[in-house]
Amino acid sequence: MRLRVLGMVVAGGKGTRLYPLTKERAKPAVPFGGKYRIIDFVLSNFINSGIYSVYVLTQFKSQSLLQHLSEGWQFGSLLKTQFVIPVPAQMRSAGETWYQGTADAIYQNINLVEQADPHVVAIFGADHIYRMDINSMIEYHEHKSASVTVAAIPVEKKFASELGVIEAAPDGRIIAFHEKRADAPTIPGDPDRVYASMGNYIFSTRTLLRELYEDAANEGSSHDFGHDILPKLAGNAEMFAYDFQSNRIPGEAPDSSAYWRDVGTIDAYYDANMDLRSVKPALNLYNRKWPLRTASYPEPPAKFTFDDENRRGEAIDSICSGGCILSGGAVRNSVLFRGVKVHAGAQVEDCLILDNCDIGRRARVRRAILDKNVRVPADACIGYDLEHDRRFHYVTESGIVVVEGNRSQVDVSTLVV
Repeated sequence: MRLRVLGMVVAGGKGTRLYPLTKERAKPAVPFGGKYRIIDFVLSNFINSGIYSVYVLTQFKSQSLLQHLSEGWQFGSLLKTQFVIPVPAQMRSAGETWYQGTADAIYQNINLVEQADPHVVAIFGADHIYRMDINSMIEYHEHKSASVTVAAIPVEKKFASELGVIEAAPDGRIIAFHEKRADAPTIPGDPDRVYASMGNYIFSTRTLLRELYEDAANEGSSHDFGHDILPKLAGNAEMFAYDFQSNRIPGEAPDSSAYWRDVGTIDAYYDANMDLRSVKPALNLYNRKWPLRTASYPEPPAKFTFDDENRRGEAIDSICSGGCILSGGAVRNSVLFRGVKVHAGAQVEDCLILDNCDIGRRARVRRAILDKNVRVPADACIGYDLEHDRRFHYVTESGIVVVEGNRSQVDVSTLVV
């Protein structure tokens, strides 16, 4: 008998640590890798795993996310069991509030679970970059006769304060759960790493419904899986950790390592995008057996023009997406998203340039992230004088300059040095 699986993607977080990229959009809607959005990873994992019934729970600054879902993920079907549907906050709680936590987000939509009547519910976050065969986790859940299964991966101890940390017995049974604690216990025999929850859960439906109703009635709860429900169940229920490192997907080499990145900060987001430029990147976007799906846009191919000294359209160790035109400009070690134009004599190095940006003649941009639709005037400089840049833009501690995309044009008087 094939299990009935309902997918619930929690995509309502503010993503404050990714500011200013999340100033006008939810974190799952942040662009990634030249043509995708962060949410495309979890949705692709569901669809590639043959799970076609998926609700996406949205909340903060959701317009960009909703538009992306409508353009790329809402497909018609004769079967009521095939859908990817966004669900805004329903105000079903007693106080008619927005989602108060991840558990409350599911509780406010508990009618969708009860109507679908699945055998298991896959509750996944929408904030991470990874590939995963969810069927493998479900098979583990069934093999263990588990009530709850939590996807887990070893990470450096310094990240314990940002993640849920699992204590597990040798057979995978979870005996304790520590949510965002710097002093959380490390992996036995490995003092430098902790066993971190990925925020992805498989719940047997009966267990999920019982715990949600009990949690909703608890006025002292923060109504969050990591803070409340999982710690309560640890040691008291059949709850197991699924080792994400054991996950394998079709089309990948048998010795390949499972890839997972939390792109919760500007630096982490920048590094994860830059990883894609490698000759053999840890995250393979070219695996046709496990495609990364997204909205389809009618972009023409990228184009490189002119071959004169100091006026050569070229890109080295870079990704150039559809619609890009390098008209005599040079790009190195960068990721260009859709429709970027680089004019004659311009230099772009170590940058992420998001959709429809325009780099003027002889402009120089280094170690920067340009949000969508930024216009850099001729002869402007970004990333060469950080003290100057800090007066007008967000600059990370590591020196990455982020130029907001809500400006129609960058002021040349503030940028020429």
